[in-house]
Amino acid sequence: MVMFWACGSAQILVIKTAKAAKDVLIEKESFKILSKYLHDIEPVLKQLQLHELKDSQSARRALEFLSEDVSTAQSLIDKCTNRSRFYLLLKCRQIVKEAQQATRDIGRSLASLSLSGTEILADMSEKVNQLHHEMQKAEFKSSNSQLKIIDKLNQGILEHKTDQGFANDLVEEIARAVGVPIEPSEISREIASFKQEREEAALRKESEEVFFLQQVISLLSRADAAKDEEEIEACYIRRVRTVEKYGGKGDFIPPFNSFICPLKKDVMIDPVSLCTGTTCERAYIKAWLDGGNDTDPETGQHLDDFSLRPNVRMRESIEEWVERNYCLKIRSAKSELLLGSDVTTVAALNELKEFINDNSINKYWIGIEGLVDIIVSILGNSHNKDVKRAVLVTLLVIVKGHAKNKDKVVDSGGLDYIVRCLIRDSITSKAAVELLFELLLDGSGWNVALLKKLSKKKSCVICLVNLLNGAVVESSEKAEAILLKLCEEDDDNIKHVAAANWYKPLINCLHQGPESSRISMAGALSKMELVNQNLKLLGEGGAIPLLLDMLANGIESKSAALGALAKLSACHENRKLIAQAGGVPLILDLLFTPIVPTIIIEKCSEILANLSSANGTRFLVDSEESPLYLEEIVTNLVSIQQKPTLCEAIRKYILLALLGICRSEPERTETLVSGSEGLSVILPLLEHSNPETREASVKLLSCFSHLETDTVTAFLSSSKRVEAFVSFFEDEKNPELQAAAAQILSLLPNSDISLTESLIGSGALPHLIRMLRFGSSEAKEKALGAIIRFTEPSMVDMQRMVVEMGVYPLLVESLHSGSSLSKTRSAATMANLSRSTPNLSIAPEGSGFFCFGLNRSRTILCKVHGGVCDSLTTFCLLKADALPALVKVLREKAGSAAKEAVVALATLVCEDDICYGAAWALHEAGAIDPLLDILLWGTSDTKEEVVGLLEKVFTVREVVDSYGLDAKLSLVKLSMQEHENVHVRSKAMKVLSQLEHY
Repeated sequence: MVMFWACGSAQILVIKTAKAAKDVLIEKESFKILSKYLHDIEPVLKQLQLHELKDSQSARRALEFLSEDVSTAQSLIDKCTNRSRFYLLLKCRQIVKEAQQATRDIGRSLASLSLSGTEILADMSEKVNQLHHEMQKAEFKSSNSQLKIIDKLNQGILEHKTDQGFANDLVEEIARAVGVPIEPSEISREIASFKQEREEAALRKESEEVFFLQQVISLLSRADAAKDEEEIEACYIRRVRTVEKYGGKGDFIPPFNSFICPLKKDVMIDPVSLCTGTTCERAYIKAWLDGGNDTDPETGQHLDDFSLRPNVRMRESIEEWVERNYCLKIRSAKSELLLGSDVTTVAALNELKEFINDNSINKYWIGIEGLVDIIVSILGNSHNKDVKRAVLVTLLVIVKGHAKNKDKVVDSGGLDYIVRCLIRDSITSKAAVELLFELLLDGSGWNVALLKKLSKKKSCVICLVNLLNGAVVESSEKAEAILLKLCEEDDDNIKHVAAANWYKPLINCLHQGPESSRISMAGALSKMELVNQNLKLLGEGGAIPLLLDMLANGIESKSAALGALAKLSACHENRKLIAQAGGVPLILDLLFTPIVPTIIIEKCSEILANLSSANGTRFLVDSEESPLYLEEIVTNLVSIQQKPTLCEAIRKYILLALLGICRSEPERTETLVSGSEGLSVILPLLEHSNPETREASVKLLSCFSHLETDTVTAFLSSSKRVEAFVSFFEDEKNPELQAAAAQILSLLPNSDISLTESLIGSGALPHLIRMLRFGSSEAKEKALGAIIRFTEPSMVDMQRMVVEMGVYPLLVESLHSGSSLSKTRSAATMANLSRSTPNLSIAPEGSGFFCFGLNRSRTILCKVHGGVCDSLTTFCLLKADALPALVKVLREKAGSAAKEAVVALATLVCEDDICYGAAWALHEAGAIDPLLDILLWGTSDTKEEVVGLLEKVFTVREVVDSYGLDAKLSLVKLSMQEHENVHVRSKAMKVLSQLEHY
């Protein structure tokens, strides 16, 4: 039972020591290894305890040795935990050595213990043997970084370093190495603890240790962070009082002669005394002696002893003299700053920078004297850019590494003034962002309180984002560091910088943030007002795959991600990225899932509308860019559209998606939409209350209404519906809508007189004429297709209405400069109008008979129709000056346009009489030659029209004389073409026979 408790006690001690070893901050790696070994020993002790190690002298002694060795390790750990960390760093070599020895001793004790419990430890003997062998051979080493710091410290003591910059760097390196914040209060606490180590060494009468520690304290105490602020303020007050007591005036007190080095001829910094009592600058006297001189440089006295002893009193006197001059300069600079002159202000600021660089204690004294508040007020009030730059640069020097001065800048309103300077020229903004960056630093970290304060200044965020794209690299880097930290502290800042067009933090949050933050970011993105370039940047930055990943999460995540994707999909480049990332099948699956929240359907339909509206089916692909099953997509979309309770937004987006698909794949989708009863769904939407829905339905209907013209015509049988339809033409700001409505009219049968009259009554015609006059090329095509229904020869009054609205000049213009389709429709419209001319032309009484090119009547009559004609009343092609334009179309060989031009010209020829006037008009217009050319290149239908026209024209002898030979050649070739239509060849032979009679 005794051994049971002994093993248990040893086990508890081992576990306690192992845990404590993990928390040691000095030589962490060494103590981590020791901790691991101790943890490995614990199972061994537990095994011995469970199996009741036999009570024997050797067993008791082994447990005692193990406990003693572990206690020694515990003492070492306690020493490294409770003493000054600066002091422990100096002793790192000794600590490592002790840790190594403790490990080896414990290993030996473990070996003795294993021999006492051989039978019990049989199952783990191999592991125990390996463990104590490793421990007995353990070798610990100090880290190279710590050894370098110690070497630097020793070198500084050896070289009697008094440089404040060296001390600052050394203290910073030591603090970082041992995990002490670089703050005056923390550093002062460590120095005080270090001094306690010196006092304890003095009590132990370790004179060498005391001397060494004093040297270290003297060196480290010169650092800014090691200074006691209360003592600094008290020192300043003493110096000021001394200056005032002795009536110091001006800004300089001359040095005493004793301060001047006989070799340097200037005030000393590190004075040392010779054996003769002469004091010199250390570096100069050392060089004097190294040069072989053995005399006192001032008296010439021979030196018996070449040792150099620091003249502490002289150095202190010189330092006091220097400090008094600093006091004078600070107060003088204060007076100059208060004068308000730009020149004296810049000079005073430059002077302040210089003596801060000389001695950083001046940072404290400048603050004590109240100059920080004065300088900040100058920054806010001055309009001189040189003054502002000088203030910013000087403030940076004043606050660098100085927490109290930073607080003074902030408390005096400096933050607002600095932020305003961020938007100035590149030099000023660079100085401002560097100062802001320094203010935000808090020792080795960031000032969280100030970051929160800065977060409230949205203008600051915008200014910093602007600096990111500036030409000054340093400004950009500092601005980015500040922004990233602001975003790290508060998700709202991520939204603010994104609103200012910098998206890196937002994308990072989507990638690495918790789900709640990702939902918040996606939601914010969906609400931002973004131009195409910004949307493109987000896509290029990798936002799209991250948002698609969120679709695998809950409803809230899906909704936020889809909202953001809907926003991003408005950009063409992003639509491609969504498709490449395999996003389209995911979106379609959600859209076509039977039970899904309305918001999900709405966003999915919006994305699909964006994907297809401008690009059709191009992006309706899977991740391998294979086309998706279009038939299923269209059928499902029509099915959704048929739901009676569908919300307006979804209805609109589904219509737009169908429209894009239909325009892209008309042959595949027209029958699908029609077969799915799409027309019965879309037609009622023409009367919908929502204008966007009406617009989308008109555009979609224009794609496939030709498949069911009777259904569309029947729907428009109501005058009320016609009026609603005509209203689409009234929106002159929406030419695409006008063109779609005109396209629908152009596809409906012209024979429906009732519909045409309803359109006239509802005022459609003036809108169509206006489209023809001012519209785009596409709009003109559609308008012409609709206008032709108002020119049916059976409706002369309507024809007159069309002509009186000025259509003829527009038709002629279209023949000259319109598209091929516009020319076709213009020629067909002219043909309709011209067919009415013979009945409208008024022949005067007693008019003579027409000879070729000769009119015997004194009245100026139409050459073609023999009566009084004009373009407005009789619609005469000749009076409308349309023949040159029609002939031009013939010469262009423009397929269907040429055919309709032939038809229009054929309306000039009388059916029964010899056509002298028409033949003469065609001859003068130069139409005969291009008509003959058509026989060589035209389609069968066009050739047939030409042959029919020539048959009538060649009844005039003069025309035959002029063109007969060429006509015969063309007609012979046509009649011999075996592939040609038999009817055309037959008519060609008939005309040839006719020509032979002449």
